[in-house]
Formats: sequence, structure tokens, C-alpha cells
Amino acid sequence: MSEARDGAPGGITRQVTIDALCEHFANDIMSVEEFERRIDAAHAAQSADELKDLLRDLPGGDVPTVFQPGSVPAPESHFTVTSAANVKEKKFVVVVLGGSSRRGRWSPARNNYAISVMGGAELDFSEAVMGPGVTDLKIFTLFGGVEVVAPPGLNVESHGIALMGGFDHSGDNVFTPDPHAPTLRITGLACMGGVTVTVRHPGETAGDARRRRKLERQDQRRITRGED
Repeated sequence: MSEARDGAPGGITRQVTIDALCEHFANDIMSVEEFERRIDAAHAAQSADELKDLLRDLPGGDVPTVFQPGSVPAPESHFTVTSAANVKEKKFVVVVLGGSSRRGRWSPARNNYAISVMGGAELDFSEAVMGPGVTDLKIFTLFGGVEVVAPPGLNVESHGIALMGGFDHSGDNVFTPDPHAPTLRITGLACMGGVTVTVRHPGETAGDARRRRKLERQDQRRITRGED
């Protein structure tokens, strides 16, 4: 029987199940009575299969990937996945001679546009409510900058052009990709400006993220060598 404890290999964790139920309840997917019943069942569950059954009939109720031996499982993600019906088609962030940020719990659209002219914008997806599948982010910056922060576990693709500027992506490469996780696809143009894409936990600084990635690479090397 597969364990239901948080962090059990190959199984869905209790906390992930509870977080998913809370999100569906907030989106009026279930009644109060049904929500309370499933929460009680999640706390009483003794196996990963029992937890999976609580989400199977809900929108976006996909279960996590079972990782192969020798791989490093993706860490717990802080973003939430909602159903496609709750995702708007377009959203814009426009900054001219100023600054703008999106942080905490917010909901990106299917297609997002960030325009920065002599200003700065920060788009932090680490606690965002993501739609299923691909979320597109198109960026244009002129004499400005756009910083994109993604959480571990979110699949990120970036394809940008820099003219006398930079379009940089510092990803986490030690974890096995999860095909069930949403994808953030970033494209754009940085003209005499910069776009940076980094992976960080909520509240994690850039320095903290660099130190964490160094430790993760060390762990991966130990696993590859078969060390305890």
C-alpha cells in the first residue's frame, strides 16, 4: 500500500490534496457539505490511492507523476491549478516611466502581455493560480526591465530576442519534469533593456535561490553516484 504521508515516493501527498480541495471549494465547484466530507476523508486517508480518489472527479484532478528510481522528485509547488473555465483569455501589464508587480495569489490569463518602457515590471508566479496546459507570457521592454519568477515544479519555456540588452533564464535543471504540471511559455523582445527569468520559492531571495540550486546539484550528484 502506498503511503499517504507528505513526500511519499510516487504518491500524491495529503497537503497537495487538501490544497486542491480548498481551491475547488473557493471556485464553487462543490458545496460546503461535500467540501467538509472530502477534507475529513483526506485527513483519514491511509494511502495515496485514497487521496487520488478525492480529486479524480474534479476539474483538473490530474495526479502527480510517478518518478523513476534514481531521479530527483520535484519539490512541493506553491502554485495552484484551476480549471480552464476559470481562466481569462487576456491580461496586460503596461509600465511607462514607473513600476508594476504581480505577487502572491493572482490568476494569470491564458495569454499575458507585459510591456515596459523606461520602467520595471515584476511577475511572480510562485503563488499564482495557474490554468491547465500552457500559459503564454509575451514581453516587450525598451530601456526597461521585466523580472519573471517561477516556482519549482512549474514547467518554464523561454524564447526571447535581446537587442543591446539581455534575455536570461536561470532554471532548475536537477528535477525530473512533471508532464502533468502547467507550462509557462515566455517569448519577447528586450531592446536596450533586460528580461530575467528565475526559479524561486515564495519569499526566497535571489541569493537564497542560488544557494538552494547549488545544494540540489550536490544532492543530484550523490544520487547519480549511488551515495546515501
